[in-house]
Amino acid sequence: MASDIEIARAAQLLPMRDIAAKLAIPEDALEPFGKTKAKISGAFIADVQDQPKGKLVLVTAINPTPAGEGKTTTTVGLGDGLARIGKKTAICLREPSLGPCFGVKGGAAGGGKAQVVPMEDINLHFTGDFHAITSAHNLLAALIDNHLHWGNALGLDPQRIAFRRVMDMNDRALRSIVTGLGGRANGTTREAGFDITVASEVMAILCLATDLEDLQRRLGDIVIGTRADRSPVTARDLGADGAMTVLLRQAFQPNLVQTLEHTPAFVHGGPFANIAHGCNSVVATQTALRLADYVVTEAGFGADLGAEKFFDIKCRKAGLEPSAVVLVATVRALKMNGGAAKADLGHENVAAVEAGLCNLGRHIENLRQFGVPVVVALNHFTSDTDAEIAAVTASCRSLGVEAILATHWAEGSKGTEALARKVVELADGGSARFEPLYPDEMPLTDKIEIVARKIYRAGSISFDPAARRQLERWQESGYGHLPVCMAKTQYSFSANPALLGAPEGHDLPVREVRLSAGAGFIVAICGDIMTMPGLPRHPAALDIHLNAEGQVEGLF
Repeated sequence: MASDIEIARAAQLLPMRDIAAKLAIPEDALEPFGKTKAKISGAFIADVQDQPKGKLVLVTAINPTPAGEGKTTTTVGLGDGLARIGKKTAICLREPSLGPCFGVKGGAAGGGKAQVVPMEDINLHFTGDFHAITSAHNLLAALIDNHLHWGNALGLDPQRIAFRRVMDMNDRALRSIVTGLGGRANGTTREAGFDITVASEVMAILCLATDLEDLQRRLGDIVIGTRADRSPVTARDLGADGAMTVLLRQAFQPNLVQTLEHTPAFVHGGPFANIAHGCNSVVATQTALRLADYVVTEAGFGADLGAEKFFDIKCRKAGLEPSAVVLVATVRALKMNGGAAKADLGHENVAAVEAGLCNLGRHIENLRQFGVPVVVALNHFTSDTDAEIAAVTASCRSLGVEAILATHWAEGSKGTEALARKVVELADGGSARFEPLYPDEMPLTDKIEIVARKIYRAGSISFDPAARRQLERWQESGYGHLPVCMAKTQYSFSANPALLGAPEGHDLPVREVRLSAGAGFIVAICGDIMTMPGLPRHPAALDIHLNAEGQVEGLF
């Protein structure tokens, strides 16, 4: 079979007006970015908000492994499968970050015959949204240091500035820096640092805001630091919210593209789920729900991170009520969770599959806590054997959940017909009784503990003393109603990435907490997770180049 990029290049794409017409979006509501990408106008989005909502389906996955799970591929394949069986469908995805594209993980446009296209554009600069987010974020950072330079009328304590800079690239050398060196003309000397753009509070705000007015209000609410008396200073105090909104005006509009089978796909926003809230934008999801009968969206990384944040942050904030959840697993990933080495995954090993099924089972148990019906999508690889597949389906059956083999990577929508029909059955069955994991009024420390114990199965939680004191101050200052966003390794239920399977009784170390007042959550940073990743020994960037025809090679 051809490679992902060869399949994408060979695709015959429809004009964007034809894709938009599938959702009754008129051509004058499109703002074209070339022939194969478009933004949806804000006026049209506002006009459709009174239309009835469709059914929302979440696609999540077991903990990721180097073997691959194919969550985005399955999201695309399921969307195409629903369209194949005659359902009016839209897909909602996040935009890929350049960090993983040039690092180790690769792109995020699906794979095989289940891709969103144009794949190269989506994985690279796309419509410039991430550049706008980076610029708006760093504008605020520049205004902070400029305010200090010109007298600091707000009394901001330079040692208590919480707002860092960002860039959309993995660069470990920028995690901790000193700015203002070289004399008074170069600003105030202080410790600072960079996060990756997908961890930016501005990214989270863009993805959670409902309109431009809400966007500016949230940007103004960003707490950039405190005075000596610990009273907060906001972006609004600095006068930055208006200019930041101007920079984000176009980026706030959802992007419309298509799958290889011409299903409409909104690709908008891109927070990571291991260090941020991991969901595409609320405005894209809400718009899709007004235009389609079924909307398929994804949440980043494993269900312990992405799905939990989708439910406890996005659904809570946006008033969303999902109708069904698709939990993606692969035989290969289950083998790795069962102790098999990556080099041995091509050989049948039913015992390793059975040993790794505890990870799948734990995610099923966790998802049921939110009151939404679950189906398992077993993403097929050619090395899977009948005995291995039978072990997975039997285990799921014993838990009261159906596991359905999905062959969309090789067959496109034909390979997800059975999955699509099951999703429709669940979504239309009316059994969903969605509830977040914890109430708003629960104290912040208790919210962190309930996620740690009920989702991660931690036996204890170790708060750094400074982090605990900070949580107590925020609780007293009126931020106690906010949900928590856990920053933790994606590879394990624990904070130890090497602890695979379904560990329990472990300690969860909370080393730092950050207030995202504009986004509306508290970030709890656990273990060794970094908000600015580093590049691997051999970055993917070293293999990316243009061929003689001017086409991109090495991007996957």
